[in-house]
Amino acid sequence: MRLASPRPRLPRAAAVACALSAPLAPAAAAGTPADGSDRHRTGEVVTVTTAGVGDPGNPPVGVVPFTDAVYPDCAAAPATPGGCLTVGGVRYPYEIGKLEVTVAQWVAFLNTVDPDGHDRLGLWDANESGETWPRYGQVEFAEDARRGRHYSLAHPEWADKPYGFADFLDAARFVNSLFNGRVLAKDTATEGGFTYHSYRVRLSPRTERGMYDLDRPDTTRTAASGFVVPSQNEWVKAAYYDPSGGGTYSYWKYPTNAGVFGDGDATAPGPTVLDPATGDVTNASIRPLASYHPSGGAAPTWCPGQVPPAECATVNPLGLDPATYATLYQGSLSTGGQALSASPWGTFDQGGNAVEWTDTITPPPTGQDFGRVWRRLHGGVSNAPAYQLWPSAVGLQPQDNVFYRHTYPWLGFRIGVVGDVGPKRP
Repeated sequence: MRLASPRPRLPRAAAVACALSAPLAPAAAAGTPADGSDRHRTGEVVTVTTAGVGDPGNPPVGVVPFTDAVYPDCAAAPATPGGCLTVGGVRYPYEIGKLEVTVAQWVAFLNTVDPDGHDRLGLWDANESGETWPRYGQVEFAEDARRGRHYSLAHPEWADKPYGFADFLDAARFVNSLFNGRVLAKDTATEGGFTYHSYRVRLSPRTERGMYDLDRPDTTRTAASGFVVPSQNEWVKAAYYDPSGGGTYSYWKYPTNAGVFGDGDATAPGPTVLDPATGDVTNASIRPLASYHPSGGAAPTWCPGQVPPAECATVNPLGLDPATYATLYQGSLSTGGQALSASPWGTFDQGGNAVEWTDTITPPPTGQDFGRVWRRLHGGVSNAPAYQLWPSAVGLQPQDNVFYRHTYPWLGFRIGVVGDVGPKRP
């Protein structure tokens, strides 16, 4: 299996235990109210901020997966077993999340789509609990809570961190909740030369149809306008394409700075240093900067200050001994945007922090899908080295990987917008 960052290799017993976990229960209409109504007013309100991406019709660039180069096209690339992809060309203007979707936004979504706490869609796993996994658990579930309040932050410090336990179907359901929800307000502002749009949206409990029809495993976008999971090309353009012509063939090597292709990690951004109790970035004056694990250096790490250090270092749901746990699980998700190193379009954390889903379907690496749908991911990750921040880091995974839902706390996503989205006139 491939991901846009290497996953930890678990001991056989832990891997088998995870592999034998029950698959997500099918529930084609569990997100739809029983009376068939929209019930917008029952949803919580979230604010999503996007960066505008222009220069439609920009040229793509050729990449050989996980190599330190870009090419004007695949005809110019060397022949390798990994082949070549063209990425980054987008014919239309669009928007992409300034930041990744946060834990606070995810909790609001859970309480909207699962107000009774039945979790028919398998949107929460016990490994996401801070009690079960003190260092990485983000979301608590309380069976006896009042309606619409069954889910909560494991600790307040998680509110502005990226949600890190997502598969693609989670991301698509969140997008459908936005798509079916009501845009209450849209504000546009310019900051640092970038254009940002803030959408205040009352989420909808309807999750199975919207921008994505989840009755179809290989679902693609169903509408020309609305909230989306970004495509691979949209994601890559926002992270690397410089409309002013900087970089190589107008593409940066990192989403934080132009870098120099072919120099390994010599021009990589510096790694973040995190407050050990809050996950805030403490060295933001050093730029460019990203939350990743530099070769030969320490990974950015923190654990909620409310947790005894011994529990942070040893307690885990996988049954790993402390030494193995310390080896396999390095790197933590930092507070969104605090690295303060923008992409050419004003996004943050597209390099480092959580690896992110796109909605681009891709053939499986073996050539046989065994009935599963594979999608592309991008973004580096706080437990992986600098090469994962390159545009050629074109990872792929099954969209419904239950194993990762149990074991990999660095999988996130950000929102995109295509077409014209805004409050509807009466």
